[in-house]
Amino acid sequence: MNMSRYDKPPSGNSVDWNNPELQLLLNRTEGWSLDNRGVYTPVACELHVGWGAGVGRLATLVYEREGVMVVETRFAIPKGEHVRVDRIQAGAMRSSWGIVMDGREGFRAEDRANNIHVHWVHVR
Repeated sequence: MNMSRYDKPPSGNSVDWNNPELQLLLNRTEGWSLDNRGVYTPVACELHVGWGAGVGRLATLVYEREGVMVVETRFAIPKGEHVRVDRIQAGAMRSSWGIVMDGREGFRAEDRANNIHVHWVHVR
């Protein structure tokens, strides 16, 4: 059989989705929600909502990787809103600009007790 480099290689795995043991395992995961907070040291920051915002509001940067930030606030920010995140990094002020792509109330008990909202920001 000749395969080009564009052909998907054949999979050697077949899954019986009706297998009762697999169904039991999958049923255990119902209601789970993944939360990546805790793998990144939280950093206090100041969040400026809107391009013309003069005064920032306190927030916490709880996750960051190239192009994405997750920020906790005590207020909701609408999807599509432009934000600037200011924080101290290596002894200097660093600013990042982005757009809120999603947000929700926190799921954790301490989030609910403290009115925490979690926002995903795509950084420009």
